[in-house]
Amino acid sequence: MVEELRAEHLAVNILCKTLSVSRAGYYAWRDRPLCERAQSTAALSLEVRAIFERSRGTYGAPRIQEALKGVGKRHGKGRIGKIMVKEGISAKPKRKFVKTTDSKHDLPIAPRVIQTENQETMPVKPNETWGTDITYVATREGWLFLAIYLDLFTRKVVGMAMADHMRTELVLEALDSALGREVIGESGLTTHSDRGVQFAAEVYRDRLKAEGITPSMSRKGNCYDNAYVESFFHTLKTELVYRTEFATREEAKKAIFEYIEVWYNRERLHSSLGYKSPAEFERRALAV
Repeated sequence: MVEELRAEHLAVNILCKTLSVSRAGYYAWRDRPLCERAQSTAALSLEVRAIFERSRGTYGAPRIQEALKGVGKRHGKGRIGKIMVKEGISAKPKRKFVKTTDSKHDLPIAPRVIQTENQETMPVKPNETWGTDITYVATREGWLFLAIYLDLFTRKVVGMAMADHMRTELVLEALDSALGREVIGESGLTTHSDRGVQFAAEVYRDRLKAEGITPSMSRKGNCYDNAYVESFFHTLKTELVYRTEFATREEAKKAIFEYIEVWYNRERLHSSLGYKSPAEFERRALAV
């Protein structure tokens, strides 16, 4: 307490007298070197904060533990968690809700081709199965809608598009961006979506047919059939959207693009990929 109050420019002799501490005892304590454990904790605290800040304030104890492990340093999650609490490096973002799926229509519904609950029928290589969906981002200018295509094997966002609407053109633009950057193998590609009108529209179905892409749709009322895309949206909103107040749609577009292409796809450690980034996981898969 003397040390803390001294930082506020209070006199040491007055503080020691008030707190019944001898000045000699205070100076002996101050000059005494930290024990080995305390020194280790202090050093670890600096590393934990550095990793947390590099992660844009998004990593919890498990990912920080993995990041430390990646540089040859092993520490328990419990110890890291205590340091995070002490350092005050955690946050809970706010949420807003907008309905993006309109499944009340008479358009054709594709059968569910993928089975997300059974790993035997999940993709075993990149660009075999993509999941797609639309979400929303609040700005002071109004809503911004984001459509993505997510590779279910690598968890990489392979295509995206953003606009002030969520019409079928949005998902077609995202599809164009994905097809323009990825190489589809001879075994073909399946795209999985919910039953939203955008994905059931004739123009969308015709485009998939023209590209030789097999459509797949979730069962009625079963959001878990598209769980990987929903999980990505949750991550995006938790780590970026709920932490940021965007003035304009353009500002949000730039931040989301940078988050996905620079951070999520290339750097962020993904727990289901063995704490590798999607890009690193893809590189290793293609090298086999």
